Amino acid sequence: MPSLADLQDEYEFLDADDRYRLLIDLGRSLEPMPEPLKTDATLVRGCSAAVWVYPTSRDDGTLHFLADSNAAITKGIIALVLLAVQDRSPAEILATDVEAALAPFDLRNQLSSNRTQGIPNMIALIRETAGRYAT
Repeated sequence: MPSLADLQDEYEFLDADDRYRLLIDLGRSLEPMPEPLKTDATLVRGCSAAVWVYPTSRDDGTLHFLADSNAAITKGIIALVLLAVQDRSPAEILATDVEAALAPFDLRNQLSSNRTQGIPNMIALIRETAGRYAT
């Protein structure tokens, strides 16, 4: 996966259709989430598409998230969010301003409100998870 900064540089020069394609490709690059992990307990509430997020803790104390969606564009948005927090310590995740990291992508103006309405819920779930692991 590219860094958010590298992705932003590419994203800025694309037209709307190519931005959609970039998000879809980014979503395809997500690590596969095993079907048994896609349960009601891992479902992110408030998303127009089904979104599942499953945290794992690594031996070095970092958090690694598995995530998936049944919608291609939504998977790309998930991948963007994960680029900001993946494989970081709970303290780093809590200190990360994910909304600011995603701001250059201007998702609210690039995508329909249905596509972006679940982003705050996903970010909140990731922060809540980091908070549980930080204590």
